[in-house]
Amino acid sequence: MHLSRYPRLHFAHLPTPLEPMMRLTDHLGGPRLWIKRDDCTGLSSGGNKTRKLEFLMADALSKKADTVITQGATQSNHARQTAAIAAKLGLQCHILLEDRTGYTDEAYGHNGNVLLDQLHGATLATLPGGTDMAAAMEDLAQKLKQDGRTPYIIPGGGSNPVGALGYVNAALELLVQANDRALVIDHLVHATGSSGTQAGLVAGLVGSRANIPVLGIGVRADRAKQEAMVFDLACRTADYLGLPDIIRREDVVANSDYVGEGYGVPSDSTREAVSMLAQLEGILLDPVYSGKGMAGLIDLIRKGHFDKDSDVVFLHTGGSVALFGYPGRLGVPATIAAGG
Repeated sequence: MHLSRYPRLHFAHLPTPLEPMMRLTDHLGGPRLWIKRDDCTGLSSGGNKTRKLEFLMADALSKKADTVITQGATQSNHARQTAAIAAKLGLQCHILLEDRTGYTDEAYGHNGNVLLDQLHGATLATLPGGTDMAAAMEDLAQKLKQDGRTPYIIPGGGSNPVGALGYVNAALELLVQANDRALVIDHLVHATGSSGTQAGLVAGLVGSRANIPVLGIGVRADRAKQEAMVFDLACRTADYLGLPDIIRREDVVANSDYVGEGYGVPSDSTREAVSMLAQLEGILLDPVYSGKGMAGLIDLIRKGHFDKDSDVVFLHTGGSVALFGYPGRLGVPATIAAGG
């Protein structure tokens, strides 16, 4: 796959590290666990959306856009990274934030990603849960056009065939890293939501005939809906690459057993996973995506889903900034002793 045919900017810190998680492996008794650190992509504390934005923002500039519009949940990692690259490129950025949790505390509504959205100079608008966000972005685009602007709409999560190219490229990058260290990857696991990350990985790995199964741990939708979204986008991404009909339905696998009470609501297993990675590996997960993804991986290991002698890579999608929007919801005990 010759991705240089597609417009792309280069601002992500790539390749991101591929690291062993030896203490977590020992703690769980195998399999051998690795982590692909896409929390280290560099843009406004990093995250998986940075890879997608390299292609999306290049497309925006090719269309002479002077303004970008996107949407997400209140503590959207995608919104924060979009605001950051818009600032770097000198573009206006309008973000529509959907209230998907009903949380009303000050930290959730004004700290974490929201604080950074504002620091990067984005214009924010909050909409109630259940709003047709695609329609709301189109309405805003029409208003901006009337004001003489040239807006470019980025879908939630940057999840369309252009954005998914970022994870086609990530798949190729991971294969190079594995080849360089003679690592046979038996499974690739990550949190899946708006579907662009998983769709890009599937398209890239299937297109490369890598024979590495991808398991998405769902954070919002039920399994049937999640797999349908990923399959649709993976097929459209492959078509965009000029590789039609390569994706089979069985290439797309999601597990939505760890959604819990809903999107953005950390469960007990999420809290355990966040604490476990922080205390065993010094790695920060987030309470919305990577925390639930890791919770799923940990539970599946405990259930014997993976061979003990296999190598499993967890793709860290970033988002630790959101931790600061969740004080009191992570179950972290107050253990700081007074000085003396």
